[in-house]
Amino acid sequence: GQMGNSEVGHTNIGAGRVVAMDLGQIDLAIEDGSFFLNKSLVDWIANIKEAGGRAHLMGVISDGGVHGHLNHMIAAVKACTDAGLQVLIHAIADGRDVAPKSAITYLKALNKAIPMNATVCSLTGRYYALDRDNRWERVETAYEAIVQSDGVHAETAQAAIEAAYNEGKTDEFIPASVIDGYNGAIDGDGFFCLNFRADRAREIMAAIGDPDFKAFDNTARPMWSGILGMVDYSEAHEAFMSTVYPKPEIINTLGQWVALAGLRQFRLAETEKYPHVTFFLNGGKEKLEIGEDRAMPNSPAVATYDLMPSMSSSEVTDEFIAAIEDGYDLIVVNYANPDMVGHTGNLAAAIAACEAVDAGLARVIPALEAVGGVMIITADHGNCEMMIDPMTGEPHTAHTTNLVPAILIGTKKSLVSGRLADLSPTLLELMQLEKPKEMTGKSLLR
Repeated sequence: GQMGNSEVGHTNIGAGRVVAMDLGQIDLAIEDGSFFLNKSLVDWIANIKEAGGRAHLMGVISDGGVHGHLNHMIAAVKACTDAGLQVLIHAIADGRDVAPKSAITYLKALNKAIPMNATVCSLTGRYYALDRDNRWERVETAYEAIVQSDGVHAETAQAAIEAAYNEGKTDEFIPASVIDGYNGAIDGDGFFCLNFRADRAREIMAAIGDPDFKAFDNTARPMWSGILGMVDYSEAHEAFMSTVYPKPEIINTLGQWVALAGLRQFRLAETEKYPHVTFFLNGGKEKLEIGEDRAMPNSPAVATYDLMPSMSSSEVTDEFIAAIEDGYDLIVVNYANPDMVGHTGNLAAAIAACEAVDAGLARVIPALEAVGGVMIITADHGNCEMMIDPMTGEPHTAHTTNLVPAILIGTKKSLVSGRLADLSPTLLELMQLEKPKEMTGKSLLR
């Protein structure tokens, strides 16, 4: 099966029903041909042709299937080249949701599948291109390579990868590299971001398209003939770009239902995971519900989180305890450590990350008991339970398909096995609320 990820996991938890993955829907559309007839895509191509421009396609070059997929890039290239457009590919190396040094394999598969009038003109590790924690100095290097053709230059994309390997870097950390022959974007060109998950597309796409962008100087960007995203990235992004697959509205999510009951709720995560307990949990909606408060301690400013595996768990725990003492009816918290440090492939750091969360929960549980509260401790996907690849013996940096625990604290009741979509119905029963009819998940309480 496809490994889980934070977007899909939090969306299914908040919805209380199984929500189809964008990955599967896009795969099916490519397979049945409807992708190539999509109105937003067809209109975007027509605008480029009318302007005499070229098509810039940016996406993750791997089959990890968390933020993007190689097959989507191949399909998008076909749509553009079949229409007679020149295609410029901005490849994002993964190495995090797949093996740390697999980029050359994916690059070869891409080059084999695309025609002559499509070329890889820049290649950047996702550490730079897909930041989500306001590390604008990283995003700026990716932007400069993609838009201005400024950065490390390499004769070929493979040479850029090999140069990074020679410096001891893995795919995720390949510097923003410009491939010889690329001279930057020009007026009339169109831009298509193939990411089907919002959180890591937001910053780079704001730099490329937001007319009110201020995080760094992006005045060199051209007058695009059109900007397109595979899915909705945020309400702010909708103002300057169109979407191939708009998000279907998910009504009566956990947050919405608790708000309709007139209850107070609190959402808490450090900045790395903040969209997960807000935007994704609320079914793709940014807006606060009535009675919903939020806190977002900053994630530490370190290059990679194995350098500080405790991250901001202490601040998260402080906020968590304060919210319990303040009497909120529902508190949703994400501790980022096991996932973010798990992605580094550093076993010792991952152990320290789990210990940091344990230490936080050791402080939380007495506060919960003092007010007679109940808590479910769970995860939305696996990661740090497998830090070494059993096949290769190399560090394992990706998510897993393993089952996750669900631990019930503060009641004599117990939980039966289930799925993520069952968690909201379970919480609602604990809160003595009927679940909405849209929630097809079942309570796990026994």
